[in-house]
Amino acid sequence: MQSTLISVGYNRLHKRDGSLVAFNADKIRQAIIAAGRASDDFVDAAMAEELLEAVLMHVEEVAELHVEHIQDRVEQALMDAGFFQALRAYIVYREQHGRLRRDRKAIVEVAASMNEYLSREDWRVQANANQGYSLGGLVLNVSGKVTANYWLDEVYSEAIGRAHREADLHIHDLDMLAGYCAGWSLRTLLHEGLNGVPGRVEAGPPQHLSSALGQMVNFLGTLQNEWAGAQAFSSFDTYLAPYVRNDQLSYEAVRQALQEFIYNLNVPSRWGTQTPFTNLTFDWVCPEDLREQIPVVAGVEMPYAYGDLQVEMDLLNRAYIEVMQAGDAKGRVFTFPIPTYNITHDFPWDSENADRLFEMTARYGLPYFQNFLNSDMLPNQVRSMCCRLQLDVRELLKRGGGLFGSAEQTGSLGVVTLNCARLGHVFRGDTQGLLRRLDTLMELAMESLEVKRKVIQHHMDAGLYPYTKRYLGTLRNHFSTIGLNGLHEMLRNFTGDEDGLHTEDGRRFALNVLDHVRATLLRFQEETGHMYNLEATPAEGTTYRFAKEDRKRYPEILQAGSVDAPYYTNSSQLPVGFTDDPFEALELQDELQCKYTGGTVLHLYMAERISSAQACKQLVRKALGRFRLPYLTVTPTFSICPVHGYLDGEHEFCPKCDEVLLLSEQTLSAVH
Repeated sequence: MQSTLISVGYNRLHKRDGSLVAFNADKIRQAIIAAGRASDDFVDAAMAEELLEAVLMHVEEVAELHVEHIQDRVEQALMDAGFFQALRAYIVYREQHGRLRRDRKAIVEVAASMNEYLSREDWRVQANANQGYSLGGLVLNVSGKVTANYWLDEVYSEAIGRAHREADLHIHDLDMLAGYCAGWSLRTLLHEGLNGVPGRVEAGPPQHLSSALGQMVNFLGTLQNEWAGAQAFSSFDTYLAPYVRNDQLSYEAVRQALQEFIYNLNVPSRWGTQTPFTNLTFDWVCPEDLREQIPVVAGVEMPYAYGDLQVEMDLLNRAYIEVMQAGDAKGRVFTFPIPTYNITHDFPWDSENADRLFEMTARYGLPYFQNFLNSDMLPNQVRSMCCRLQLDVRELLKRGGGLFGSAEQTGSLGVVTLNCARLGHVFRGDTQGLLRRLDTLMELAMESLEVKRKVIQHHMDAGLYPYTKRYLGTLRNHFSTIGLNGLHEMLRNFTGDEDGLHTEDGRRFALNVLDHVRATLLRFQEETGHMYNLEATPAEGTTYRFAKEDRKRYPEILQAGSVDAPYYTNSSQLPVGFTDDPFEALELQDELQCKYTGGTVLHLYMAERISSAQACKQLVRKALGRFRLPYLTVTPTFSICPVHGYLDGEHEFCPKCDEVLLLSEQTLSAVH
């Protein structure tokens, strides 16, 4: 046998953990003998030797020898020889040992998981900007790994699990056995109250603004525990205006009520010591489809229509803006709820409230603006989704609500992001090869999303998500979402760093890729009967994970960041720091942004606050009027000092504190 081993030419073997060990043919021989004896197919060593020869002859064709390759060849050799009972015994042996390895790994990972979180070494600690380092975060992190392994080992196919683990794609929110994000009908909650789940405390329809806001806090917090991502309400100002009218509330009373509401939504009360991830959409002006409708408060129809309540809507919008702008007791900005403002053709640009809105935007950049001026969206779409019993799967619908919001009674069931930078590197210069591999990854993403839909529907029917079952009931209006990461780095690698999203050729190539993805999503819809959308996924931790894994596999790959902290540019965004001219960014991004049918937003990054509310207003008005992109946000750079509060621009240390310190030192020197 020694001559056979030498002719094969192997002296090193790749183990499952990636390490290299000395090749040992005797282990293969002993496994074959054990399978033969366990099945009584053969008992003599000579037959085992013949089978070993067959295995070694075939593995000669493999460039790198791995444990799995050898075991696959043993199975093939037993099958070719007709030893089917021995084959069965060998497969059982292989599976038993695989389960033992997984069990041992699970035991070892308990200590590793604890230590990785406590030392902040795990990338998941930074994956969610909404989760602080805390005991609750530790519990969530460790339990999340258990849930993630359940998804990957027990639910998804081996191919899907491998694609995720090898960072070809990223399945988001594996740490939760839940859907991604959901938009809820605020009107339904206000009409029916928070109730209907057996064994849980129940509340009837609210009669006053304070009780309505209280039920909203409880609703959003409760539903957040049944979903992994953002929870959203639409038409916040329109639906709450009747309560302001009925109670004849002053501005001060409205402001106090909203201050309590916003503060309560920013308390880290969600599992894992997280703040509930919430989004509110403001109509600002009563939408046309609601103007003639009669509000119902606590079961009683009101003697007016929603369209008669513009004064009350203005009070709510003013109060919300002023509370958000004031921040908490230390002057820190409230993170939630994320406000999305519908900019329609009748938006009152010259009103006092508009000045307040754009003053807040200039300073803090909090709002997202939804473009109903020049995009292909209609305002009533955010309320019509739940009424469309037959959705046309031959068209790609828009989810509505922006990056972190959702229209009423819809949302996203799951998100899978594809590693595009790797595609550009592996298939450099090979367009057809890149698109074929992209199709393969999209098929895996679709398969995983279809499996997730079945699993979540099964558990909802079984009562695992009682409030979702009560207030949603069906998942038919929820999208399956596929996103892309690192298109800029894909282009850099594909073209040998000649093109990127900042060049015309690069942008054309990216648009072709996005069109290809959209066409594939249409095919998925027709095949499955379920809605699919394309999202510019935020990928807070995913972009770091992709880059880290690619650096290990492909040391020459082009990436953003540094050697120690590589990353990929989000979705099809421009590279960080490419331009500080907002209109250059708009020109380069407009057509790309319009390709997305799920969440997307263009951030207009500013080095510091915009000079005035008027300048900010003109920027947003011109951007939404000239360009077709669906969502926009202005992102000024600012800092918060614990002593002096808001500071323009980025400051590691407060310049005002430094001035005080310098003055104190000068005074002290003068005394001495």
